[in-house]
Amino acid sequence: MSELPPVVRLTDIRETPLAVDEVVAALSDAAAGGLTLFVGAVRDHDENKAVTGLEYSAHPTALAILQDVADEVAREYDVLALAAVHRVGKLAIGDAAVIVATAAEHRGEAFDASRALIDRLKHRVPIWKHQLFADGSDEWVGTP
Repeated sequence: MSELPPVVRLTDIRETPLAVDEVVAALSDAAAGGLTLFVGAVRDHDENKAVTGLEYSAHPTALAILQDVADEVAREYDVLALAAVHRVGKLAIGDAAVIVATAAEHRGEAFDASRALIDRLKHRVPIWKHQLFADGSDEWVGTP
């Protein structure tokens, strides 16, 4: 009997652009009836202020915590596969900042697991956003 592939297929924090194709390919599973994908992108505004760009920074423990969050969601939800990748460094408007995805036999579980994955990632993984505004001001988001 062949060994089953791991449920957590891809977790990473990287300075290079994120690719939806890479995440979808990592979750490929013949038993999956549904795959949900969330892509968080850099938008051009925040609370009525024009954003010109931003920079993400991660604590040295961020990848280990991301892996812990992914493992936790994999244990709690009936999913076949999941992935979570986050970008750090300078990002432009429209760039993908985070991609999470889950594959499950049925869509409901995939949707629920994906929401849990992105919500827990945003809440617990120490990644901080430095927003730059068109008026010359800036703001740090998510810092302790």
